[in-house]
Amino acid sequence: MRLRSLPILAIAASFITMMPGLALAQKSDDPVLARVDGVEIHQSDLALAEADIGSSLPPVQGDQRRDALLSYLIDVNVLSHTAETSKVDQVPGFPQKLDFARKKVMVETLLDQQAKNSVSDKDIKKFYDDNLKPQTEVHARHILVETEAQAKDVAAKLKGGADFAQLAKEVSKDPGSDGGDLGFITKDQVVPEFGEAAFKLDKGKISDPVKSQFGWHIIKIEDKRERKPPAFDAVKDRIKVVLMQKANEDFVTKARQGAKIERLDAKPDEAKKN
Repeated sequence: MRLRSLPILAIAASFITMMPGLALAQKSDDPVLARVDGVEIHQSDLALAEADIGSSLPPVQGDQRRDALLSYLIDVNVLSHTAETSKVDQVPGFPQKLDFARKKVMVETLLDQQAKNSVSDKDIKKFYDDNLKPQTEVHARHILVETEAQAKDVAAKLKGGADFAQLAKEVSKDPGSDGGDLGFITKDQVVPEFGEAAFKLDKGKISDPVKSQFGWHIIKIEDKRERKPPAFDAVKDRIKVVLMQKANEDFVTKARQGAKIERLDAKPDEAKKN
């Protein structure tokens, strides 16, 4: 793969790796993969390339992905050297772009460290225990009509032996359910009035008319069951990501609160309100 465009962060990263005192520590497990005009590209540099362009690469893995990332790093170093000799750092606007790129890399590094340091294995397990609990589900059907009188009429027909599913097809305002069938639902998936009535019913029972924002419901419970949460090991990585994102949001909010921020673009009337 050859380089098509050169993101400013990639340029900044290449400058940073060439600055004295900022190069990655040399380790025996961090071999040199290539040299460009004497500048070494190490195995660890592949992580920089992966973070920068990984999402845009074709879905290949192994040696093909490694070769694509290394080719990208070679292009970055070749073109950054060309850029230096061409004195692009003297082009108007370049210092501003470089300063912004440096700040962005610093912010990304700060937030990455902050998130990792603020989320422990204990935090992940606590989130799992607090939020992923067994939930009762009911297999519900309903018939939805506009008025209480219509709902009472439906209830009377059902008590007289009418088939619930067939009656739902004939009179229900809910065209999205086949014979009124909602499948298995949890209480928080439906409006409160519906949930309260449905989860009080035993299997096979039919409710009295229930009013909600959508109209009047007659509810039947076909079955009940307990839905077990996924195993901890299956979701712990996703929980960690959620907690890290939340930690970063809180960190940014706290940082903003401690900073003196002046918005100078507000209109006069907006400034008075603030």
